[in-house]
Amino acid sequence: MSLANGSSVTEFILMGLTDQPELQMPLFFIFLITYMITAIGNLSLSILILLNSHLQTPMYFFLFNLSFIDLCYSSLITPKMLMNFILEKNIISYMGCMTQFYFFGFFAISECYVLTAMAYDRYVAICNPLLYSVVMSPKKCSYLMLGSYLMGLSGAMIHTGCVLRLTFCDRNIINHYFCDLLPLLQLSCTSIYVNEIELFIETGKDIIVPTVVIFTSYGFILSSILKIQSTAGKSKAFSTCSSHIIAVSMFFGSSAFMYLKPFSAVSMDEAKFSSIFYSIVVPMMNPLIYSLRNKDVKVALKKTLNRMFCHNLISI
Repeated sequence: MSLANGSSVTEFILMGLTDQPELQMPLFFIFLITYMITAIGNLSLSILILLNSHLQTPMYFFLFNLSFIDLCYSSLITPKMLMNFILEKNIISYMGCMTQFYFFGFFAISECYVLTAMAYDRYVAICNPLLYSVVMSPKKCSYLMLGSYLMGLSGAMIHTGCVLRLTFCDRNIINHYFCDLLPLLQLSCTSIYVNEIELFIETGKDIIVPTVVIFTSYGFILSSILKIQSTAGKSKAFSTCSSHIIAVSMFFGSSAFMYLKPFSAVSMDEAKFSSIFYSIVVPMMNPLIYSLRNKDVKVALKKTLNRMFCHNLISI
């Protein structure tokens, strides 16, 4: 076999979620439906935000970017996962695996910082409402998003660069449904000490730091909400934050369970189960959480459907 970046492996075999034949078809249809809901939900939410002028606010600008990331994130992983259920061998080339791993890191890390920017937006809206339009100007929002994507870009480059230095010899069966970091480290026939140090530093930066910022923001938000006199005001403030808290808890909780444990203590079965949440369930739940619990999105959906219905009647 020809060498690929110092490794004698030119392709990998993805084992998938399970090797039990009786579960293959049921799981295929479950995750196919999940992916369809994810794609339709995130695409619809993005289109609604673009088409409705009253959704052209900082909060929905961040939500648009979150939907874009979730759509790309899910499309990167789920279709390849579905192939595991219908193919005898789900093969991915060495470069294909490294490419998938790079973009997985890029979108995952970017989402960490987009969620952090959304928490900051809610903090300013509730704690400093009079300064909101000044603090959350279009320029400031653009910088926050640019910073989120740059953090994703740099983090993905560091993770991928450290994986590319490994040699896989002739071990090429990945005990996972996509090219994730931990199952790749398990295949290495050279020392992974540098990778473990890098993983500890990078995941600490990309999970712990955003989590601390988010929960600090919500500490101030909660304090401000409790000072509101009217019950209606408190209810409105809680409703604008509850959706984001649910999304943050699901994403960071499952990611921390996967990446903040010692490498030797990680079970691949646990890893696969945990990764389902942050790579498949969260991208599906985000548009549902933000649309079903958000009056503005419901109003925008009704207006858009009415416009489409009236246009079709006029055309007829």
